Amino acid sequence: MDFTRAGALLGLAAFSAVGLTACSDDNTGSGEIVAHRVADVECGGKPSLRASGSTAQNNAMTVFANSYAVSCDGHTLDYNSNGSGAGVNEFTGGQTDFGGSDSPLKDADYAAAEQRCDSEAWNIPAVFGPIAVAYNLDGVDLTLSGPTIAKIFNGQIEKWDDPAIAAENDGVDLPDRDITVIYRSDESGTTDNFLKYLEAASEGAWTQGTGKTFTGGLGVGEGAKGNEGVSAAIEQTPGTVTYTEWSYAKNLGLDVVSIITPADAEGVTLDAETAGRTIDSAVFSNEGSNDLVIDTSSFYVPSAAGAYPIILPTYEIVCSRYGDAETARAVKAFLTVAVSAGVQEQLEGQGYIPIPDGFREKLNGAISAIS
Repeated sequence: MDFTRAGALLGLAAFSAVGLTACSDDNTGSGEIVAHRVADVECGGKPSLRASGSTAQNNAMTVFANSYAVSCDGHTLDYNSNGSGAGVNEFTGGQTDFGGSDSPLKDADYAAAEQRCDSEAWNIPAVFGPIAVAYNLDGVDLTLSGPTIAKIFNGQIEKWDDPAIAAENDGVDLPDRDITVIYRSDESGTTDNFLKYLEAASEGAWTQGTGKTFTGGLGVGEGAKGNEGVSAAIEQTPGTVTYTEWSYAKNLGLDVVSIITPADAEGVTLDAETAGRTIDSAVFSNEGSNDLVIDTSSFYVPSAAGAYPIILPTYEIVCSRYGDAETARAVKAFLTVAVSAGVQEQLEGQGYIPIPDGFREKLNGAISAIS
């Protein structure tokens, strides 16, 4: 079995075991089962959808798949959490019905997607997951600035008791041990967003550029695949640090850095409230379009107090007009379920930030326009 794909299927198997007819409107079940039945969705179309991509949204996709199954009887989603690069490639190659990506389509990917669709391709931001800077130092609460984080990830700072870290953590007993950076070995939109944060917030300390491939420098750290891989490495190895989608850090109980911003010299703790303040400030790159790409540049150096700066919108990449009406109908039903208030409310316990009501209106407008 592909264990990355299993995330979006395990919940469905569990529902089968207990019987779908026994589910209530809000069913968190026991353990992994999280779902919400949406009563007013127009179900129909092909019974089994296939999608792949972003590992950052995999835990959310499990909630979406479970909710879709209980809302639309006989309909399922098979989601392969294999990374944003693979998700885009499989969508543009016609292997999936939609793709999941931590970064919106760009340039050649847009062209390939539009060729696959024979229509415009749209980016629908259905999941917001803060990126956590997670670490393994027993009993140490860390606060770090953008410049210091950049110097850790490009190898300029190699020890946990480095003077730059000590200056930002007055009174904290820092260990005299080496820092081991764990980075994403696969192409990843999480990497792309994290590097964009470093470039924007490091005051010139990050000169390695951005992109889906980690560019920390020759010999910096060790790679691991997916949010699952880097988070597991942190959990198992003292002295390590990584960037990962918050849901993975939260589910494993990892320690997370508080981030110093221009508006918060004492650091901002990552939680639903501080991340929500950042999402409320979101603006779209193409106002008036159903291609809902978010301009995240204002996230990284917030001017508002109490706003966590590293927020990752993950996108469902869809055709604006599918060649098959049955696919279009099913994709619309699935996305309608995914962005509904009741389903989004289930995401907070998984380490995501539910989308605000005003933002949902924009998403529903784009979803309803899919044909």
